[in-house]
Amino acid sequence: MTQHLAAPATATTSGHRAEPAPWWRDAVIYQVYPRSFADGNGDGMGDLAGIRSRLPYLRELGVDAVWLSPFYASPQADAGYDVADYRAIDPMFGTLHDADALIRSAHALELRVIVDLVPNHCSDRHDWFRQALREGPGSRLRERFHFRPGRGEDGEQPPNDWESVFGGPAWTRTVDPDGTPGEWYLHLFAPEQPDFNWEHPAVRDEFRSILRFWLDLGADGFRVDVAHGLVKAPGLPDIGSGDQVKLLGNDVMPFFDQDGVHEIYRSWRRVLDEYEGERILVAEAWTPTVERTALYVRPDEMHQAFNFQYLGTSWDAEELREVVDGSLAAMRPVGAPATWVLSNHDVTRHATRFANPPGLGTQLREQGDRELGLRRARAATLLMLALPGSAYVYQGEELGLPDVTDLPDEVRQDPSFFRAEGQDGFRDGCRVPIPWTREGASYGFGAGGSWLPQPAEWADLSVEAQTGVPGSTLELYRAALAARREHPGLGAGDGVTWLDAPEGVLAFARGGFVCTTNTRGTDVRLPAPGTLLLASAPVGSEGDFAVLPADATAWWTV
Repeated sequence: MTQHLAAPATATTSGHRAEPAPWWRDAVIYQVYPRSFADGNGDGMGDLAGIRSRLPYLRELGVDAVWLSPFYASPQADAGYDVADYRAIDPMFGTLHDADALIRSAHALELRVIVDLVPNHCSDRHDWFRQALREGPGSRLRERFHFRPGRGEDGEQPPNDWESVFGGPAWTRTVDPDGTPGEWYLHLFAPEQPDFNWEHPAVRDEFRSILRFWLDLGADGFRVDVAHGLVKAPGLPDIGSGDQVKLLGNDVMPFFDQDGVHEIYRSWRRVLDEYEGERILVAEAWTPTVERTALYVRPDEMHQAFNFQYLGTSWDAEELREVVDGSLAAMRPVGAPATWVLSNHDVTRHATRFANPPGLGTQLREQGDRELGLRRARAATLLMLALPGSAYVYQGEELGLPDVTDLPDEVRQDPSFFRAEGQDGFRDGCRVPIPWTREGASYGFGAGGSWLPQPAEWADLSVEAQTGVPGSTLELYRAALAARREHPGLGAGDGVTWLDAPEGVLAFARGGFVCTTNTRGTDVRLPAPGTLLLASAPVGSEGDFAVLPADATAWWTV
């Protein structure tokens, strides 16, 4: 069994050192999108060997854990979220030996490893599904998915009115072994991603076995994809309206956020609790309210849940305070830490979102005012890292990378881009491989170019270009993560004390620490709350007053 790491000491809200809290309560977790992080074999595609070679960079950055997006054997119809074999590595990423070596190397550097798990659906190349198609109607393997006869005189219409998140019907009709039109199967995402039937005991048994496989290999936990989607409402009832994608996250749907999912996660928690080293479950759960999100992190279920309400909040002091208060209040009764995240592989990077007017959503096509976007992104990062709980950093945001909004259509690979309806299909813009060096093939990503083209101006945003440069975004992240680890008032906790502040400014205190954030477009003069610790932009001084620049955050010790 791989040796696991001791939890770091944490602090109480009063600032006094307490008994070490579980590591995940205040962890900073770095998301690696394997295709786009580092290419070890020069084929233009990121891989596990490349990730392993860059682990010292992550250790120096100061994160606590690495979350790896899917690397399983897959036809790659949805960038690996269509899994054909949950116990094998896709050859484009390496081998199982590479995964084992990566986990061991990470642990040697005191980094934990979270692997992505995709339980809502698999690939249409999964052995179960392929056999179910071969055997035709009546196959017992079809019971492990959602096969249904169609409606209409000849079964030519889908079984219900559900729509795919990627656009179009959530059903695809099969062809029987004799060549005639057959039953339909459910896929809430791409047709190549049939949904499992989680009412079937074989599905539940299989995933408990998959958990054990990766835990035995040394994984420190799982980020659970579409954690809200496993259980469907009995009878698969019609919704009665179209354009259902716009309802997601706003209403409880018959295919999302059903109460039955919680029994599944309680059984998973029992499996993880058998292992040493504080292994964790993290929910990707899109729910209508943070209160419903909190249900996923009750003491006998998962450990963390992504805070999508925070990710989607505009750069506005009043809105930010409301979502911070709501998030902390929702997590407090269940004893779970709040989590904070600004970007991931499915949304426009926040340096670009904040460069545009508010209210445009999380997938944008316009680059906006890049200087403004980066200034706000840096300020938002310090605000996020000052909040109590755990934080997630998406690869490249520490470089201040914007989204690539002008990718030509011919290079795009996001499956939703090729569908007539549904999402805009512009997720490729946040998945462009990150730059490591000023020069060279793909700016150091790998010797064989990169699977998506990188902008020429990214040379100046590379790790090499920013390392050791005072005021660079990379050095800001390094300083912030070091301060967060060292200051007793930062990290774990369940509340903040709000301080009086001018309109458009957030100010809150934690033990021996104050954070001030100016979301206004102009400088603001306010009493200096203490000694300046770190700031996203230069802070002026006028006697006992500080001048906090527009769109800036400052940390203070008191």
